[in-house]
Amino acid sequence: MIAALLVPMVVHDTYIRHLFIIAFIYGVVAASWDVTLGYGGIFNFAHVSFFGIGVYATGLTAKLLGLDPWLAMLFGGVAASAAAVIVAVPVVRLQGVYVVLVTFAFSQLVLQLVISQSQVTGGTQGMVRVPTLWLPGYNFLRDYKFGYYYVALGLLVITTICLRWLVRSNFGLSIKALRDSEDYAVSRGIPIAWQRLKALVASAFFPGVAGGLYAVYLRVASPEIFDFSTSSLILSMVLVGGISSIYGPIVAAFLLTFLSEGLANINNFAEGRFMVVAAAMVIVLLFFPKGLASALPTHFAKKAAQRASTLAKPKGA
Repeated sequence: MIAALLVPMVVHDTYIRHLFIIAFIYGVVAASWDVTLGYGGIFNFAHVSFFGIGVYATGLTAKLLGLDPWLAMLFGGVAASAAAVIVAVPVVRLQGVYVVLVTFAFSQLVLQLVISQSQVTGGTQGMVRVPTLWLPGYNFLRDYKFGYYYVALGLLVITTICLRWLVRSNFGLSIKALRDSEDYAVSRGIPIAWQRLKALVASAFFPGVAGGLYAVYLRVASPEIFDFSTSSLILSMVLVGGISSIYGPIVAAFLLTFLSEGLANINNFAEGRFMVVAAAMVIVLLFFPKGLASALPTHFAKKAAQRASTLAKPKGA
């Protein structure tokens, strides 16, 4: 944590600071996806759409309605959570491939809605000149990315703390029980629909806020955020980092962000970078089938295993 605070003091290249900011934002999205995909066992392929909804909700309210960008970011989280409720209505009653199909269809529906409402969203061209964050006497546009670095870092830290608390709570135990043995969990009185609804809503809020930060930082809202390439990149972060770990996807977000963005700067290799990312994912999973989280130092791995063993024991055992 101290090292992260000192990075802007040591790294003077604004582009490297930019990569850190993007990695922080992607880390929030990836870690939140781990709640439903890893802990809840819900194959929610609408997750990146929540991020995109946060982008556009923030852009529209800040630019068209004149809402303060800080509040617009929070509204992005609320809008993403509201969208998660809509997704949850059919999803909580479905299983397996049907969840994938419904959530993927929802993401495509959102994309088409954004493109079709060009008079408001800018259509395929997107929105530009989204208002930036501000503080009295401070200019976020002329600080060499110092301000946005610490805002993004703060969001990542808050998200990590909240998600860790969430998955360790009784609610977290209940969605893991539903993932591991639905019949047993139901026999213990755990309501399937209600718990999965809460999991989807909770996992959507922070990506929505991250989407808002993405919009005010880059000052654009583009339909490209809904591309399959974005979803596959974020999903790669979750898988490479290790599901059901929270920290793993965050670590992978840094590695894959720097890898993909670094390759994007190579001439005539902008599209080929995704092949390299895919190859990196295969190599990592070949040596660490459970992701990079399984390669944590022994001390932390033992503590995590002990906690998991304790939580898994039935009461009274």
